[in-house]
Amino acid sequence: MEERLKKQMEFLLEVDKEKFIGRQTYLSDGIRKENDAEHAWHLALTAALLAEYSEEKIDLAKTMLMVLVHDLVEIDAGDTYAYDAVGNQTKRERELKAADRIFNILPEDQAKMLRLLWDEFEEQQTPEAKFAHVCDNIQPLMLNHATGGKSWRERGIKKSQVLKRNERTGEGSKTMESYVHEIIDLNVEKGNLKDE
Repeated sequence: MEERLKKQMEFLLEVDKEKFIGRQTYLSDGIRKENDAEHAWHLALTAALLAEYSEEKIDLAKTMLMVLVHDLVEIDAGDTYAYDAVGNQTKRERELKAADRIFNILPEDQAKMLRLLWDEFEEQQTPEAKFAHVCDNIQPLMLNHATGGKSWRERGIKKSQVLKRNERTGEGSKTMESYVHEIIDLNVEKGNLKDE
C-alpha cells in the first residue's frame, strides 16, 4: 500500500475512537448521553443550517471541517465537562499533547492542515472559529433545554456558569446570543438552572 494512503487509513481508524468518548450532555430523549462523534456530526449540521446567522461571512466547508475535528484530541485527553473547574485547569496541556500525536498520524500536509484548523478553533479569532464556538455552545444548551435541564440539574449548574460559558456568543452571532439568553431564562423559570 502506498505510504500516504497507509497513513490516511491509520488516522481514519484512530479517529474512530471518538465514538467511544462519552460526553456529559444527554441526547434529546434524556435516556443516554451523547458521544464525541455524535456531537461533531450534530455540530457540522448545526453550522450548515445556521450559517446565515453568523455575524461575518464564513467559509462554510472550513467551519464544518473545523467542528468535525475540534474534539478529536479528546481521544487521548478525554472529555472535560464544561463546568469542571479542576479538569479545565489541565485541559489545554492534555489537548496540546493529544493534538501533537493524533494529527501527526496523517501525511505531513494533511497533519498540518488539520492542526491549523484545530489551533484556529482554539484561538477563536477568525469568523469561522467564532461561529464554530457558537455551534459548540448552542448544541448542548439546546439538548439541555430539550431534556428539561437534566444534566444541569444533576450537577446543580447555575445561571451564571451558563452565561459565562456563552459570553462570547455575540461575537459569532447576535441572533444566537438572543437565543441563548431566552433559553437560559426559560430554564431558570423552570428551576433547571439555579439563579443566584
